[in-house]
Amino acid sequence: MTHVHVVYAHPSARSFTREVLDAFLGGLDDAGHTRTVSDLYAMEFRSELTLEEYERESGHRADARVPDDVAAEHAKLNAADVWAFIYPVWWTDCPARLKGWFDRVWTVGFAYKPAGLRAAQKALVLCTAGYSIAELDSSGCYQAMKTAMLTDRIGERARSSEFVVFGGSVQRNGESVNDPERWAAAKVAHLSRAAELARSI
Repeated sequence: MTHVHVVYAHPSARSFTREVLDAFLGGLDDAGHTRTVSDLYAMEFRSELTLEEYERESGHRADARVPDDVAAEHAKLNAADVWAFIYPVWWTDCPARLKGWFDRVWTVGFAYKPAGLRAAQKALVLCTAGYSIAELDSSGCYQAMKTAMLTDRIGERARSSEFVVFGGSVQRNGESVNDPERWAAAKVAHLSRAAELARSI
């Protein structure tokens, strides 16, 4: 049995990203894995660094106290064998709330210099996108967002990592939705894959 911590960032309970989360959690349950979830919008997780937090980080003062909400995230991560990050792609990146989670949770003395974080066996990044992977790849966006997540933000904090995009809900011009039947079929495939990724951990 594996314990998985999921960091989820989307403001709508009716989004496709939420469906991906639910499919992933269902797959974890099917496989008998245990799980915890940080739903950043539901938690109203603060994304901005305070001046005190900034001074702690910029001064590399690992002995200084971290806020309670950050300490709670530290505990969830250290209790997990696998981490999963689930979010929509907005402007070639994660939502600001998740970016702020990294800004605040990857603290000195926990994520680096020295690292008190217990390395995860694996980190999974599951993100939804309007464009297909082919479209994102041709524009250079796919590699940019993959590098930011897997190399910069996760790096050696996990022994292995995987980046999965569930894309193709809008056409290239970003204005009109693809053929509803085609998207319905793609959606079923995406959700099936999300569940299988969870079961195969």
